Amino acid sequence: MLKGIENIGNIPELQKRLGWTFFLLFIYRIGIHVPTPGIDGQALAAFFVQAKGTLLGMFDMFSGGGLSKLSVFSLGIMPYISASIIIELLAMVVPTLERLKKEGEAGQRKITRYTRYGTILLSVIQSFGIAVGLESMQGPAGEMIVMFPGWGFRLLTIITLTSGTAFIMWIGEQITERGIGNGISLIIFAGIVARGPAAVINSIRLIKTGEMSLFVMLLIIILMAATIGIIVFIEMGQRRIPIQYAKRVQGRRMVGGQSTHLPLKINTAGVIPPIFASSIIMFPATIANFIDIPIMKKFSAAFVPSSISYNIVYVILIFIFCYFYTAVTFKPDDVADNLKKFGGYVPGIRPGKRTAEYLDKILTRLTFWGAVYVSVVCVLPMLLIGKFNVPFFFGGTALLIVVGVGIDTIQQIQSHLMSRNYEGLMQKAGGNKRRR
Repeated sequence: MLKGIENIGNIPELQKRLGWTFFLLFIYRIGIHVPTPGIDGQALAAFFVQAKGTLLGMFDMFSGGGLSKLSVFSLGIMPYISASIIIELLAMVVPTLERLKKEGEAGQRKITRYTRYGTILLSVIQSFGIAVGLESMQGPAGEMIVMFPGWGFRLLTIITLTSGTAFIMWIGEQITERGIGNGISLIIFAGIVARGPAAVINSIRLIKTGEMSLFVMLLIIILMAATIGIIVFIEMGQRRIPIQYAKRVQGRRMVGGQSTHLPLKINTAGVIPPIFASSIIMFPATIANFIDIPIMKKFSAAFVPSSISYNIVYVILIFIFCYFYTAVTFKPDDVADNLKKFGGYVPGIRPGKRTAEYLDKILTRLTFWGAVYVSVVCVLPMLLIGKFNVPFFFGGTALLIVVGVGIDTIQQIQSHLMSRNYEGLMQKAGGNKRRR
């Protein structure tokens, strides 16, 4: 998989894209350490030590540690992901949005604009809930977390956190456009990886204090290595559908007749389902954590990541988003039409509608097993955090995102390398023709 990576230094455009990506991620990490005004940082940090193992801890992991500091990037990229889900679902039932999706680049620009508006709206709602909740919260010693509560603090928090989310959204779009990989996924990736050293130090502290035995830590390391191996194996796995192209006469030549294959991934949706599922669960649960009402506290307590109710909802949402995202990204009818248009067919299957039904049947089965694999990997935190008291970083969701995004980014780098090599070969072939 890493073959050809050593040639990156020979391609200026790829170097520029990688440099741009690292620079933007560096800016993002700096913003994580810029606190929102009006907060007692020590009292807030002490509160989050008590909230370890709850949804607040998981939200803090996805935000790269921004929530525990209440930095300008506290909300992270989750409002953007939630807005994207809402727009995608509306596009399936609202005719106007459905037409926009079919209008190509111009329609996609409008949908992106609506997603940005939705992100701002969700950020305002979420930041207001956090601001109101923080005003009634206290540290372990009874000290107030908010030094000067009131509408001044609330408005300042809304403006700060919403602006931070808008800036992260811009960073993600710039990485996707000018850098390497999916910008939104890389931002979450960077946030999780940045928490790695702290998770290791915390684990060493637990061993020294006797809260966790060395045997348990070795068992976790072995389990992590096995999980990473399974993730790499499944993510690289494919079901190859044989494709045969009919021979046809083009001018004076006979073309076609070659055989190829259509690769279908076991996990077509990649890391999107756990990210989407986490976003859907964390949005209401995080607000509930900051609202001091008994029914909200019960709702929040029911969705502790180590609880059965949380994991059941989490698995259901993973299955839903595996099928949903696969349906959005891969359309069997369009693939079947394109194959028929260029003279391709699946051996033993009639072109057109029969081919589309065949591909849909195979994709449905693959998606089911892909969803089972993602669910099994992502419920590991229930065992690790609930029984062994280890950081979220060692959970299956974090590992899946880190490994999945890493594989996807490496594959995009390889695509750039292959494209560059292909262009070089075409230029050499053109030069040889001119010399002849």
